[in-house]
Amino acid sequence: MSETGTDPAADLIRAVVTNLTHAPENWQSLAIVVELGGGRVSGTSGYTYAPDGTSEPTSARPSRIIPAVEAYLDDRYEPGQPRPVAMLVQLDRDASAYEITFEDDDIRRWKVTPANIDEMPEKVRPHLG
Repeated sequence: MSETGTDPAADLIRAVVTNLTHAPENWQSLAIVVELGGGRVSGTSGYTYAPDGTSEPTSARPSRIIPAVEAYLDDRYEPGQPRPVAMLVQLDRDASAYEITFEDDDIRRWKVTPANIDEMPEKVRPHLG
């Protein structure tokens, strides 16, 4: 918890949800990959998942989530400590649960490519409830 009394994780989740692009209204869960170049937001991509299990591609506006990402990372890392290259932010509305997973080395771990485009929605799907 930060010194201001707010929860940086909750603020990050809120920023991502508020700034989703092309997301359907009825999504139940989401997975967003936040790419970090030099410890700073360089892009986002992910999926929303409907109650029937279908997925839709989405992203969060990088410029609008930067303050929340920086506050979250500042809360988790000491100054000068190496930052992750990516984060996977998962949220399940029905379960009221979230998870944030760091990737320290492999920027390609959650990168969508022509070779994995069909598998990636399931690979990052939240299973939190």
